[in-house]
Amino acid sequence: MRALITGGSGFVGRHLAAHLRAETDWEIVALGARRAPVLPGVTGAACDLSDRAAVDAVLRRYPPDIVFHLAARTSVPEAFVEPGATLINNAIAQINLFESIHALGLDPVILVAGSSEVYGPAPPEAMPLDERQPFLPANPYAVSKVVQDMLAVQYGLSHQMRIVRVRPFNHIGPGQSERFVVASFARQIAAAEQGLIEPVVRVGNLDAQRDFLDVRDVVRAYRLVARPELAGEVFNVASGVPRSIRQVLERLLALARRPIEVRPDPARLRPSDAPVVYGSSAKLQQSTGWEPEIPFEQSLIDTLEDWRERVAREG
Repeated sequence: MRALITGGSGFVGRHLAAHLRAETDWEIVALGARRAPVLPGVTGAACDLSDRAAVDAVLRRYPPDIVFHLAARTSVPEAFVEPGATLINNAIAQINLFESIHALGLDPVILVAGSSEVYGPAPPEAMPLDERQPFLPANPYAVSKVVQDMLAVQYGLSHQMRIVRVRPFNHIGPGQSERFVVASFARQIAAAEQGLIEPVVRVGNLDAQRDFLDVRDVVRAYRLVARPELAGEVFNVASGVPRSIRQVLERLLALARRPIEVRPDPARLRPSDAPVVYGSSAKLQQSTGWEPEIPFEQSLIDTLEDWRERVAREG
């Protein structure tokens, strides 16, 4: 059994590769912009998904039984700056992958990683959001994920491709980029502890409430739903618990090794930001038995410890 992970050198891809290596005897191939092994026992392969010939070549060399399609431009602030590039990148990468699989006569199970961002600013009475919630994308990244979601439906119907869609809510954990809110707080705290910056955390909207889930629980869900009998289905991956950004920050500050001031930063505010978003993973739980296992507090501790190590290396 061979599993191919697009975006295999990214935050989620690295965790997925580690999880599959620990839980299965599969051969794992991680695709990234550069050929760099994710960890021992994982094959790294360079592939630009915007280049159809490159995709054909890598699929001929490593014909997969399962594809975890994680590769995408994921930053919402960057998507507002470059909406066209975000949409084109995320759509073309997936089209090239699907077209190559179809043209080569391959028949893997394909997991397409979407996003809870497709639901947008749903009304409070709709919470917790389930998979029947209508799309209401409020940013260019969310639009690109709607396109990916619908492309998965279309290729499943048009070419009988065995595709499972997932819509994860906000995932956090060690290794995440500082472009995301929890990692940003953790990095600022770690840098302030080590005297590399003034003891200040700069913040955007602290009142928004989100559904945070540890990335290691997320990738476990991905493995569990990547099954042929679930082709055509879509699953939320959510904790079901709304937590305010302020609550997250307060918990991280309580873990800090020195007093740190909080300062608002208008540059960190989104043009549109739903006040409360959280999801239901009842369908996922009923289909696979999955439940979150890693406590939220542990996710924050692990994220902060990871940034302490990274900042120490950088400094």
